[in-house]
Amino acid sequence: MARRLGVRSRAPVALVGLVALAAVIAGCGSGGGQHGPNLTQLPLVDGANVVAQVRSCDRGKNAYCAIEMVVVDRRYKNSTRLVEDEHSQLRKHGWTGGQGDFSQQKAADSPGHKLRVTYATAAGDLRGVDLGSIQRPREITLALSRTMFDQAPAMSVLLEVGAS
Repeated sequence: MARRLGVRSRAPVALVGLVALAAVIAGCGSGGGQHGPNLTQLPLVDGANVVAQVRSCDRGKNAYCAIEMVVVDRRYKNSTRLVEDEHSQLRKHGWTGGQGDFSQQKAADSPGHKLRVTYATAAGDLRGVDLGSIQRPREITLALSRTMFDQAPAMSVLLEVGAS
């Protein structure tokens, strides 16, 4: 009988934990605001298409949510030119340029530093994944690989809340 009471008394605690976890997941999945960036906040080059998109969340001590995506634009001759034009597009909209997490990447902060974007050619990002310099969700890595096999001008983009 005592054993049954112990199990029953833990049920409300488990339920509270489950509800708290659901709230964290729901908060991360919502777009914009303090929970994470919104894709519409990023000035992509005109005509670019997002072919894969994953919202990634880190629920650790420094919790945040980010959008990882693969962008393709077949009007470009190659991925390097696409990345260069994206850099120009960001600068035109007041974003400040910077260095990414490794040499193949570029980065920029939005006006007011509310958002940070890191981007690279598909080949550059896959090189970083292969060397262990960065990690990407499986869906993003596979989409980057497909663009390489299709010889499509593509870039990997990570949009996250900035340091403001």
